Amino acid sequence: MADVLGELRVFVAEREWGQFHTPENLAKSVSIEAAELLECFQWGKPADADAVRAELADVLTYCLLLADRIGADPLAIVAEKLEVTRAKYPVELSRGRSTKHDQL
Repeated sequence: MADVLGELRVFVAEREWGQFHTPENLAKSVSIEAAELLECFQWGKPADADAVRAELADVLTYCLLLADRIGADPLAIVAEKLEVTRAKYPVELSRGRSTKHDQL
């Protein structure tokens, strides 16, 4: 993870794009790229695996850049959120169900 984040930092610095990478702009970019990922599955057509990987890479790239910009460790915030979600969705109540936590 550190290697990829380091490469992203260099890539952005070489192009002087950091000036555009406000948290708001990066969050917008995550949403835009997520929509492009969803487009791969539009109309129920079989998804092109290469296109899915490319769009997913774009989503992850912007997520990593946003985490870096706000000073958050991506793996740490995922682990923290997982603990919260575990508490909201105990295995014994949620296994095999898609019910929202407040209706379990």
